[in-house]
Amino acid sequence: MYAFEIERPSTIADAVNALKGEDAQALGGGQTLIPTLKQRLAMPSKLVSLSGIGEMKGVCLGDAGEVCIGGATTHATVAREAAAHYPALAALASHIGDPAVRNRGTIGGSLANNDPSACYPAAALGSGATIITNNREIAADDYFQGMFTTALEEGEVITEVRFPVPEKANYQKFVQPASRFALVGVFVAKYAGGVRVAVTGASEEGVFRWTEAEEALSGNFDGGAVDGLSVPSDGMISDLHGTPEYRAHLVKVMTKRAVAASG
Repeated sequence: MYAFEIERPSTIADAVNALKGEDAQALGGGQTLIPTLKQRLAMPSKLVSLSGIGEMKGVCLGDAGEVCIGGATTHATVAREAAAHYPALAALASHIGDPAVRNRGTIGGSLANNDPSACYPAAALGSGATIITNNREIAADDYFQGMFTTALEEGEVITEVRFPVPEKANYQKFVQPASRFALVGVFVAKYAGGVRVAVTGASEEGVFRWTEAEEALSGNFDGGAVDGLSVPSDGMISDLHGTPEYRAHLVKVMTKRAVAASG
């Protein structure tokens, strides 16, 4: 590690002001950032911790019945407090990493980092969630812009995420056993207006919607509806854990499992 300053603001306004300083970076649960600092892949001169901001923590129901989650809320808290309102989202949170990661990592940190194999991006995109920052509201369809890339501007902080609650939903993850990240993960959500299918872990461009499956499942919400479909392997991740063709195959398998398990 190297020497840096750290500030621990207690309000969103104070955090935003602290981030205006030169070479400052927000710190959520630190599950991604701290290892990055240790490897000197990033070297900000100041970290602004968001963990002490009470107004950015907790799970509640909004006026329209959506599940609202503060950006500094840990995965473990989401797993507990969202279970009664959005079981599929709570189940997803309960299987992120290990207990240490779930008790430190935050939903805002995960979405801000937008790792191509992270679970929350699939939940947000699959649910058509809205990402709330200190400046604006961003639809999930506009928020995710590629691997480790989002619509967030410099100094912008995720304060809340709002999830419309679907009629049915499920998340299926083919786990890479060492990291607990998704080799491929698929989040399926059925709403009155149609079905959304979001895929993580597979594409070099990060999380994406499988629109062909959405159309098929909107007409017939049954796993068999995607039998005649295939996902192109072009642009899929290739590494020691799987070929592009293998990941493309898993997208279809996980989609069918998610539909079957959504009840």
